[in-house]
Amino acid sequence: MELMLGCGLILGAGGAAAIIALQPGSPALPASRRRPTAASRGSLLGRARRGAADALQGWLTGHRVRLVSPEQLELAGLNVRQADLVLIVGGAMLAALLIGAVAGVLPLGILAALVAPVLPRVVVRSKIAARRKRFDGQLGDTLHLLSGGLRAGHSILRAIDAAAAESPEPTAHEMRRVVRDTALGRDLLASLEETSVRMASEDFVWVAQAIQINREVGGNLAEVLDQVNETIRERGEIKGHIAALAAEGKFSAYILMALPVGIVAMLMVVNPSYMTPLFTSVLGWVMVGASVVLMAIGGLWLRKIIDIKF
Repeated sequence: MELMLGCGLILGAGGAAAIIALQPGSPALPASRRRPTAASRGSLLGRARRGAADALQGWLTGHRVRLVSPEQLELAGLNVRQADLVLIVGGAMLAALLIGAVAGVLPLGILAALVAPVLPRVVVRSKIAARRKRFDGQLGDTLHLLSGGLRAGHSILRAIDAAAAESPEPTAHEMRRVVRDTALGRDLLASLEETSVRMASEDFVWVAQAIQINREVGGNLAEVLDQVNETIRERGEIKGHIAALAAEGKFSAYILMALPVGIVAMLMVVNPSYMTPLFTSVLGWVMVGASVVLMAIGGLWLRKIIDIKF
């Protein structure tokens, strides 16, 4: 394993040196004769990194290899390419193996390296959940801006555009998307429903339905949006109360799931010889597999208990 790790480091260093050597040099013209608006090419290491990332991005695009789908990255609000994700994951795996080899806990380093490719999906999903939560939290202010724009005499599309200019992210991005899609010829209701699906917002479905009903039968849309806003605020208060009551159960679930992993990691660092048989014998691996399965079942069970829907 140490020989394979050393060979991998040598090959990686050789590849980095080749990329740096193949990069074009700095311009021959002195700085005083260049255009003032010309962007700086950056350092040699930065240009090497960009060149490697561009080449890797081309290969990943050609072979349709994705760690995380572009749709998920857009939902998370991340402007990251697949090549950047691959480089980050590869660096994390190499760092885990090096730390494990140097600290004398190579099995733990291998385990961390195997877990590293899963981390981007977990991070992206958490960012998507946080972004959707912020959208729901900003929905009351968004409806207030929409009703104010309607009372000022604007059309619903102009009011949405004004709300996009005044709202923070992610509401501003989603409202601009609705305005852009509608300007390209898409129906307003379809754009609003797509936004509700993207943000997984049941409250925004009510907004879309209220706007559609008003377009069909007429009436004072500003007052309707105010009533919807009041209902959403009351639902938000109930959700906050339930979240406060379920916080203790969620915290207990997190501790119970993290406790076995933390104890194993601590013992691997404090007394590696005590934990070595667990990763060097068939019975030990069977026990590890059974533990993972049981923890997964327990985690799903706890999640079902604390996931309160109303």
